[in-house]
Amino acid sequence: MNDWPDLAGRLVADGHALALRVYYEDTDFSGVVYHANYLRFFERGRSDFLRLKGIGHRELAAGVHGTPLAFVVRAMDLDFLKPARIDDLLIVETRFETISGARMLLVQRVLRGAEVLVTAGVTIALIDPTSGRPQRIPAAVRAKLDAD
Repeated sequence: MNDWPDLAGRLVADGHALALRVYYEDTDFSGVVYHANYLRFFERGRSDFLRLKGIGHRELAAGVHGTPLAFVVRAMDLDFLKPARIDDLLIVETRFETISGARMLLVQRVLRGAEVLVTAGVTIALIDPTSGRPQRIPAAVRAKLDAD
């Protein structure tokens, strides 16, 4: 039973959308979202996107898809265009750009209505959590990522 159907956002035609509100804890002394908190917003979007695609972090770590695996951020390029403020309602959009080998490039945006506030290009890699070595994306995981 899913009492909170939109808690993890929703899959959309080209990716994922996660709604969130800016709280006091997200802001600096001036009421503007502190820049590092966008990293948290983007992480929530990526995690919920993968979860809704059937690839939860807990299942990956438990080895459900073969051996224990984990996603890690390899690189991130951010562009801060406009500030978000306390009580703003935001949407974090996430979509895959490319998937190959052990890496995925995702494009993410934070929007307030139709206004783009922050953009990010994020490279994530799949690793063995014990050794930290990159691991190819298993066929079962790739099939879930490719599914519409």
